[in-house]
Amino acid sequence: MFNRHDKPLIMGILNVTPDSFSDGGQYTGISAALQQAGRMQSEGADIIDIGGESTRPGSDPVSGQQQIQRAIPVIAALRQQSDIWISIDTTSGEVAKAALAAGADIINDVSAGQDDAAILILAAETGVPIILMHSKGTPKTMQDNPYYDDVVQEVIGALYARINAALGVGIKKENIAIDPGIGFGKRKQDNLDLLAHLDSLVALGFPVLLGTSRKRFMGSLCAVDEPSGLVTATAVTTALGVMAGVRLFRVHDVKENRQAADVAWAIKCRRGKAF
Repeated sequence: MFNRHDKPLIMGILNVTPDSFSDGGQYTGISAALQQAGRMQSEGADIIDIGGESTRPGSDPVSGQQQIQRAIPVIAALRQQSDIWISIDTTSGEVAKAALAAGADIINDVSAGQDDAAILILAAETGVPIILMHSKGTPKTMQDNPYYDDVVQEVIGALYARINAALGVGIKKENIAIDPGIGFGKRKQDNLDLLAHLDSLVALGFPVLLGTSRKRFMGSLCAVDEPSGLVTATAVTTALGVMAGVRLFRVHDVKENRQAADVAWAIKCRRGKAF
């Protein structure tokens, strides 16, 4: 699925939670959620990523049933009105199964199957694509003094382990994408090192998803406190990601990142052209 299109794919974030770090509480009703999904689609989103549990630093886990109550009605309603790809942002096999039954197409698991091995089995049995993200620790504790000797190689090694776990239960290689987990158990310098070496992740041979949208480490670089003030900073990382070969970008601000991706892609396509 992820390699069917030449151009990079934009994944619009739709958090149906009361406490997500940037947009918590804005789209908890079905009407508001559908309106935002429609807006993102009109601005160029290829995928709508729907999640019923915040994974911001310091957040507490949410039960599977609570996630289902929040996310599944929105997924079902969106599927009735649109054929856009829908991904479910969850670490729970129970939630993922309900989401797929309601019309979701993709599983996006920030734990890469470590929280619930059943989610990998589900992906294998249904044949749906799954995104495996690197994280260190749980959202509750992941920013409590994380440390790496070589963040790029350690993230690559950890992702390889999760890829092998996915392949081991029968998930097809072409249905796997990977995510370095920017901001998930990483210091500012770790995030920057990963962004500086995105080509090393791309070289693994799996589509790479980049999720930097409005994240705090960029605010410290730009002297910006409000996440909503980091739209331009996010678009810069999108353009850099396209040039490095990243295939998917998970963002709050679709219009700006669609533009950044399209311009960067046009430039990238000129490489190797004869003059």
